[in-house]
Amino acid sequence: MLKSSPLASSVSTKQDTGQRKLEQLQGKSIKVYSKLKLITGHANRALADEISKHAGIPLADIDLFKFSNDESFVKINDNVRGADVFIIQPTCRPVNDSLMDLLVIIDALKRASAQRINCVIPYFAYARSDKKDQPRVPITAKLVADLITVAGADRIITVDLHAEQIQGFFNIPVDHLYSIPSCARYFTNMELPEPVVVSPDSGGANRARSLANRLNCGFAIGDKRRIGNDDQAEVLNIIGDVRGKTAILFDDIIDTGGSLIKIAKVLQDREAKEIYAACTHGIFSGHAVENIAASPIKKLFVTNTIPLSEEAEKCDKIVQLSLAEMLAVAIKKVHIEESLSILFLSLIHI
Repeated sequence: MLKSSPLASSVSTKQDTGQRKLEQLQGKSIKVYSKLKLITGHANRALADEISKHAGIPLADIDLFKFSNDESFVKINDNVRGADVFIIQPTCRPVNDSLMDLLVIIDALKRASAQRINCVIPYFAYARSDKKDQPRVPITAKLVADLITVAGADRIITVDLHAEQIQGFFNIPVDHLYSIPSCARYFTNMELPEPVVVSPDSGGANRARSLANRLNCGFAIGDKRRIGNDDQAEVLNIIGDVRGKTAILFDDIIDTGGSLIKIAKVLQDREAKEIYAACTHGIFSGHAVENIAASPIKKLFVTNTIPLSEEAEKCDKIVQLSLAEMLAVAIKKVHIEESLSILFLSLIHI
């Protein structure tokens, strides 16, 4: 009778133990995330698919459409009873349709006995209507926050709110994430000579300063004045040294692109060597893409919180960066009740 050697027995035992541990870990992982459900509307399906891939969790099956009378309808085809559900739905163009889809999905989940309803809103519309700065005007950002809360949301996950105080408009937890780490990694890898980060106005100074600190470079601010209720602004001055340097314009939103292009031209007049730009939310209204293509800006980096239009995708100057992995990590950490501090480290110094 052949006997196995002590070494062979030891190896076999270690392999069996390792296999059991692996099976236990896999079983634990399956158990931990078994009640996590991802749902998306029509606003940004590409982002939702990418988040789903990074999280390793499939998107739930739903029917979402409009009747002939333009009313929205949703039906959740998967069982969500007792589930921790994350709705991935930026409120981007068409803004009101995206918002209404979000509200009816929340209501459907609430009536289907979902345990917790988390709204992942990478782009939060109406964020620029955050204060009553004229007589007889609404604070629409507060109204939208109320609508989402009353509909039945339990938590909000969003990215780069135009004004951080909007978090206070909600009476539920808000996890406010930032695109700065992704942008900083990209610019670091580019190894730009003598970079200087430029904020288009004083309102975005903290955001731009945070990027400048991560890149260990200089910082400047544009003196911008907005006139009236349209999207036009006048650039009066650049505060800071940009001569002979590589300027990086950094903002949260690019809408018509008018302000960004005006500041880029002022930077060119101040003898900046090259001009790059980056923003979180690329709306690109009107002739924005055409104007950016003809501007002094060499490259414009935008994240995928809002899907690019066909025109923007064809523009050689516009490069899209993905935040899907960051959002997937945030979703899984929220689900297992872990801290999101690691995703906030970029702003600790402010």
